[in-house]
Amino acid sequence: MALTLDTYRLMGRSGLRVSPLALGAATFGTEWGWGAERDEARRLFDTYVERGGNFIDTADTYTDGSSHRLLGEFMRDRRESLVLATKYSTLRRPGDPNAGGAHRKNLFASVETSLRQLNTDYIDLLYLHVWDVRTPVDEILRGLDDLVRQGKVLYVGISSAPAWQVSRMQAIADLRGWSPLVALQIEFNLIERTGERDLIPMAREMGLGVVPFSPLAGGVLSGKYSRDDLTAAQAATQAAPGDGTRRSLALGTLTERGLAIADVVKEVAEELDRAPVQVALAWALHHPHVTAPIIGARTAAQLENNLGALEVDLTAAHLARLDEVSTIALGYPHDLLAGAHIRTVTTGDVRIEARR
Repeated sequence: MALTLDTYRLMGRSGLRVSPLALGAATFGTEWGWGAERDEARRLFDTYVERGGNFIDTADTYTDGSSHRLLGEFMRDRRESLVLATKYSTLRRPGDPNAGGAHRKNLFASVETSLRQLNTDYIDLLYLHVWDVRTPVDEILRGLDDLVRQGKVLYVGISSAPAWQVSRMQAIADLRGWSPLVALQIEFNLIERTGERDLIPMAREMGLGVVPFSPLAGGVLSGKYSRDDLTAAQAATQAAPGDGTRRSLALGTLTERGLAIADVVKEVAEELDRAPVQVALAWALHHPHVTAPIIGARTAAQLENNLGALEVDLTAAHLARLDEVSTIALGYPHDLLAGAHIRTVTTGDVRIEARR
């Protein structure tokens, strides 16, 4: 069954309604050597919103602040109808030890800067962007809760953090009556499925919606790379700025395994008369525990291609093929607990149906 951007989903255990695909605004601005100029970024924003999309993802340091400033301009007449998610903790000023990290000083300074740049009074969803081992979790949670009580932030989430720390934080928030985490942002795609070991099951149990970034694995799942690209990238000694091939190699997505998965994505796409991009995104959309993958585009044509994933109806056979080629070992204790021996010693031949 085809989806639409205005077929909204609930974010975790909250009542917040979001589109099934989030628009990533890391491409808004060209300060990083790639991205969309203002007019093209405006077309991306308008196309997404006019199709019913309401979930925008950005961060305080994306494109050196241009992402925030452009969104502040574009959202001016539509702010209340949008769910704006941003992040904090990445370094805002090189050399300043307090301009990065999850601590209270940077949290409040980052949020105030974001509010000014975004030209808004509040942030719908604020993520801790990158886990900070130096800041106590009580300090993080209390700071986030204070911002919620002040009305500057409505919901809070976390990104790129260990599952045990996230579950610990959620338990502390529940026990102390602080604002709970409602969203978990992780890298998740057909090539990177390690989130299925602990992060995604944890999110399901603890009430966090899963918001995957890089659902196309740095473009590898689009089918644009070949074995020749892999060989050439491996031979290169230094990545050139803006060189996507070498960047994908450095991130670990451009590998022989990654290309083998991309080949199956392409085969399924040809059978469905669809683009590989759409099939890869549709797989993420069909995942039962994913709330909203984040799509990033530099041109309106790329965005339209991404949005075509909403119309892709993957059969059970297609999903099985994609799952098989990309499957990972869950490792200990998951594989042990799912094995026949443990079932025998715990339940024997008794059949138990679990409904959750």
